Amino acid sequence: MYEKLIVAKHRTWIALLSALGLATVHQYLFYGHQLGISYPVFIILFYLYMYTYAGDKLRQGTWFSRFSMTVIILLSLTYGLFTNPVFMVLNALMIPGLIFLHLAYMLSHRRLTWYQPMLIVDALDHLIPQSVRHWVTPFRILKNVAISKMENEKKKIITKILIGLVIALPLLLIIISLLTSADRIFGDLLSTLPNWIDSLSFGEGSFRLLWIVIGGFIFFGYLWGFVQPYLYPPVANYRPHPLPASAATPTGAVLSTPTVYGPQPLSAYPSVQRKPVRIDPIIMATILILINIVYVLFVVIQFSYLFGAGQGQIPDGSSYAEYARSGFVELVMVTSLNFIIMVCVLLYMAESHRILRHINNSMLYILVICSGVMLYSAFTRLIVYEQAYGYTYIRFLVHAFMIFLGVLLLVAGLRIYWKKLPLAKCYIVLALTAYVVVNYVGMDRIIAVQNLDRYEQTGQIDFEYLNGLSSDAIPVLLQRGATLLPETYQTFRQDKAYLFEKEQSWQSINWADYRAIRALRNDVHS
Repeated sequence: MYEKLIVAKHRTWIALLSALGLATVHQYLFYGHQLGISYPVFIILFYLYMYTYAGDKLRQGTWFSRFSMTVIILLSLTYGLFTNPVFMVLNALMIPGLIFLHLAYMLSHRRLTWYQPMLIVDALDHLIPQSVRHWVTPFRILKNVAISKMENEKKKIITKILIGLVIALPLLLIIISLLTSADRIFGDLLSTLPNWIDSLSFGEGSFRLLWIVIGGFIFFGYLWGFVQPYLYPPVANYRPHPLPASAATPTGAVLSTPTVYGPQPLSAYPSVQRKPVRIDPIIMATILILINIVYVLFVVIQFSYLFGAGQGQIPDGSSYAEYARSGFVELVMVTSLNFIIMVCVLLYMAESHRILRHINNSMLYILVICSGVMLYSAFTRLIVYEQAYGYTYIRFLVHAFMIFLGVLLLVAGLRIYWKKLPLAKCYIVLALTAYVVVNYVGMDRIIAVQNLDRYEQTGQIDFEYLNGLSSDAIPVLLQRGATLLPETYQTFRQDKAYLFEKEQSWQSINWADYRAIRALRNDVHS
């Protein structure tokens, strides 16, 4: 049955009607509703639509295609599981981008590998040019069908009518303008037309219908860009110069055809082989030795201050919290710069003899170790700073970034020894995995717990910030707030009463909101 659908005579119309059906579901799920479980539901339906009507363009599945599909589904589920505002915004950008890249990888005729940067260009090509050019495809097919069934005489008549309409429109504007100036009653009659148009109500039904029509054509255009893609001419094989006479004909030969100017095939020119960019190993060794001298000195100071602060070994006139705060951003930036240097060396350094290669590898190992110490120093400084000033979204995400950067440094260190380790592939997989983990780790709950623990130890807390956390933190705040914050507990409960009035339609179901409402109700009964 599926094979019959792919080769069906009216495949275009079936796909268009299905796109309109998908747009109908889209407006039903999202019009007037907050994002919730409806988001993963629609993504699954969208993939079914794409894979059904572009199935003949589908490449054989790989482990990465299944991995990226899992990432997309897990990220879409966060809209039904969590309410963190930071990730709701980030995922609104991340998920569509991953979908476009994944579909370009699976359906594009170019068959690019998943780690090629050109995949981004391919995804953008299918998203805009290939998609937009097919918005008129149904009208073009309808016109061809209508014209094919007409007799030649009728075609001529319709063409003449259209020409007459085009000519008559500007004439009507001139004539109406003159007549309204000549007769006031006629002008008043025409002036009532805008009021009559304004009286027409553009209600919810009209807006939903417009949503369906526009959405349907967008979905169809995106699908048909894969089914019938526009194949760009191989412009890279031509040069905008005339063909040289020496290349066009031997000396003394008579040309049987005139000389042609304009783009000419590259085969008529001598091929030029471009050498890949490579970094000289001696230059790189000099750079690494110099910066490592500075880094080793800095690391020694870090050990004496950071790990000896318990004995008061910190700069004069600074508290431990102030020392922890100072230089934190600079440390993270230097570590990031070291990571970039390391990746450039691993990917672009030219071949050298054995001794020089060992020297560069040793310098890279020292760079990894120094970067790790600096990263750990920044990590420890941030912990101390949080103990003094509290825990927030930004500080949590910086912690996560530093852990992620440490893993990348470790992989780069392994790449020094194992030359065949695919660095780009590892980093792409690690980045997607890390992003999913940070989404699911429960950032609001962790921030609430850490701030409450800090309150128990220091008696300091930013209640306004805790009150602004998402529904993910409400159960733990209710559980511990009754005993730790009795003076602000009732205010907190009143501020969260809006959850009882929140939309309860199934499209907006959210597990975090459900747990928060249940915790509030249990607290009332207790």
